Amino acid sequence: MSDSEDLAKATAQRYLVNAREALLWKLEGLSQYDMRRPLTPTGTNLLGLVKHVACVGAGYFGFVFDRPFPEPLPWTDEDAENNADLWVPAGESTEMILELHRRAWEHADATIAALDLEARGTVPWWPEERRHPTLQQMLIHVIAEVNRHAGHADILRERIDDSAGLTARSSNLPEHDADWWRGYVARIEEAAREVQGRG
Repeated sequence: MSDSEDLAKATAQRYLVNAREALLWKLEGLSQYDMRRPLTPTGTNLLGLVKHVACVGAGYFGFVFDRPFPEPLPWTDEDAENNADLWVPAGESTEMILELHRRAWEHADATIAALDLEARGTVPWWPEERRHPTLQQMLIHVIAEVNRHAGHADILRERIDDSAGLTARSSNLPEHDADWWRGYVARIEEAAREVQGRG
């Protein structure tokens, strides 16, 4: 592999790791209930997102590249209940889900390390014209998916306790007190109502 390919792979993997860490960070300090409770009309919940992302990593960097994840993932079987990988029943512990996440991504990282960016996999459920992506294409796909779910987690966590920010190391938000934020939100609301009133 050339130096440029090494750099491309390392860069993609860094973005993937950052997204995974951002998602996990959104669980910190929460009660079991708040991690698991549905916060949207379609049941989206924080621990369920972590479970789903673990299954995504295990599948797309395991089965797809003929390097199957060595543990059963019953939530992704063809006969599994719809959305079984997007919530966590009471009989599945938080520790179990976090450990699954860790093992799934260790397996994914090993696949990424072992294969060239041009190595091809097979995604049987994708359209024929996209069914055999390269590792590089799969990295881009999964980075997009994990970041999408990390964004979901941002909003869910803010709804729970007003915690916001990009990562534990960098909030990526202006540093202001609660009064400033209330005023800011009020200005946005006022602008929205003004435009609505014109309609």
